[in-house]
Amino acid sequence: MPQDVPPAIVIHGLAHAEAALAAAAALGVPVTLMSAPGAASYAGPGWFRAVVEQAHAAHPGVEATALLDCGDRPGHALAALREGVTAIRFSGKTADKIEDIAAQNGARVVRERPPALDLKEVAGDPLAACRDWLTKQMA
Repeated sequence: MPQDVPPAIVIHGLAHAEAALAAAAALGVPVTLMSAPGAASYAGPGWFRAVVEQAHAAHPGVEATALLDCGDRPGHALAALREGVTAIRFSGKTADKIEDIAAQNGARVVRERPPALDLKEVAGDPLAACRDWLTKQMA
């Protein structure tokens, strides 16, 4: 996995986040809840943080990283850090500066999107898809 990120699942709402965390809990593995590409620009860091917090409340013991994709927009990356998001994906020209600011705030930057299961593309049961994906990734 790029930069030590646990297996990633792209979430598009609370139901997806809860399915990913439930699957990780059932398997006893860590997971990355990752936003869609560039989601910081249209969903916002507040929405993402709230979804992740609500999902964690339903599945409190699961080790999970929440990774908000900020694309190449430094303003969105800084807004995410101000909102308290602790892991962002950022690919802009100022990545070194954003990484420094993130580190000062106890956060980190991932420059490349890791391979992921995108739950928007799952036609059937998201929980089963998450279990299958995590099982394959941990093998």
